[in-house]
Amino acid sequence: MKDLFSSNSVRYKQARPSYSSQIVKEILRHVPERTFAWDCGAGSGQFTQLLAPYFEHVLATDISEAQLQQAPYFENVSYQVQAAEQTTIPEQSLDLVTVAQAIHWFDFDVFYKEVTRVLKPQGVFAAIGYGLMDVKDAAINRLVQQLYFETLKGYWDSERRYIDELYQTIPFPFQEQTVPELHLHYQWTGQQLLSYLKTWSALKHYQDHNTHDPLQLISEALQAEAEPLDVTFPVLLRVGMREK
Repeated sequence: MKDLFSSNSVRYKQARPSYSSQIVKEILRHVPERTFAWDCGAGSGQFTQLLAPYFEHVLATDISEAQLQQAPYFENVSYQVQAAEQTTIPEQSLDLVTVAQAIHWFDFDVFYKEVTRVLKPQGVFAAIGYGLMDVKDAAINRLVQQLYFETLKGYWDSERRYIDELYQTIPFPFQEQTVPELHLHYQWTGQQLLSYLKTWSALKHYQDHNTHDPLQLISEALQAEAEPLDVTFPVLLRVGMREK
């Protein structure tokens, strides 16, 4: 798994979209037993904190200690620095395994072997994410699209394509469960939107190779925005059950 966010852990926690309780509820419809859950690639615990109220114990892991240090405290949550593909979790001990906005960075074959090892029979695996946002303001949305598809073209890691393909092309060796189409809706200030754009991994790659600020145009446009912006992200969600 790549570690692209340790150097930006505080900004990442503050600027990234939060997940909705509706996502968790859709996953939990398929999880009758709720003793032990593992949130891998947990980062700063944005999804972990939504699992905490529903399980006796939650283990959250990430390869970035800096990210985990930003995570909130819960009595029933343990944070550990571990790679997703090889853990110390006992065999067949988990009711649920989740990965939020991270599975596209994993070695699928090795990771799924580990998931199968640690899930109980009929335990549940869920891959969660969000795609490219849509901004209701047409002019701002065009600038976001230009930044994403043109300016930063060639600077996105190859794994990003799985998000562009809405996680429909990731390998998924589980009994797929039906889930509804979901979205995340926000009203953001121009500064909040700009802060989110600054967390894009491709932006960091661009800045490593160029002196020009790729955010200049959109930054100027956002500074002129007095009203909150309606921002919508498509939710990427695949839920599956381990074979008996």
